[in-house]
Parts: sequence; C-alpha cells; structure tokens
Amino acid sequence: MDDLQAFAQTILKSQPFSQLLGAELIRFESGKAELALRLTDTLKQQHGFAHGGVVSYLADNALTFAGGSVLGDAVTSEFKINYLRPAIGERLIARAESLHAGKQQAVCKCEIYAVDAQGVEKLCAVAQGTIVKV
Repeated sequence: MDDLQAFAQTILKSQPFSQLLGAELIRFESGKAELALRLTDTLKQQHGFAHGGVVSYLADNALTFAGGSVLGDAVTSEFKINYLRPAIGERLIARAESLHAGKQQAVCKCEIYAVDAQGVEKLCAVAQGTIVKV
C-alpha cells in the first residue's frame, strides 16, 4: 500500500496546476481517493466563497485518482458536477470512489465538502464521471 500511495503522490506532484492550487492527496487506495486544499483568498470568487472552477478541479482530479487506482494510468473522459451550496470555509475536501470498473473505464462519484475552522464539514457539491485507461 505504501508503494501505491507513493506512486499517487508522484503523479500529483507532476501536475503543475495541482501544485499551483496547493492540492494534497490525503487518501489513495484501491477504488478510493481523497484530495484537499486550503481555501485561500486567491481561490475565491467575488462573493467570498470558493470559485466553482476550484471545486470542479477537486472533483475532476479526485474522480480520476479513484478511477486510476483500479485502472492504472487514466484520464477523465467526462464528468458532471452539481453545486449544492457555496463552498465557504478554511479547506475543501473531495472524496471519490469507483462505483464500477471494467477493463477500460470506471464510473466514479465524488462528494466535495467545505470545512470550517472548527473542522465541521458541509457538503457543497457532488460529481460523477467516467474515467478511462490511457
């Protein structure tokens, strides 16, 4: 399992955009992935909550890590996101899991939470996507 986690960390570190945002891979195991990032002012929109693109990035990457954990090297083929409430807090966490995987693709779901200073999580978006083997 440590080798799998180290491999996933290498992939995240090789993504310049993920590094720019400060994303962290906090969980990676077969069929599951969890990404997080600190919600800084530079990642917010004019109303003070997380920009939709930041929430969408977390969903996309978490979905792909979850699918990739069962497929190997993989990319997102498509995904859909529903924003449920403004992402207001100190941190965002995306938890994704593979719902079904075949030889070439996996269908995954993701829940994105905003976490406040006291550690209280509020669901702010959900996503589902198709991840394909490269």
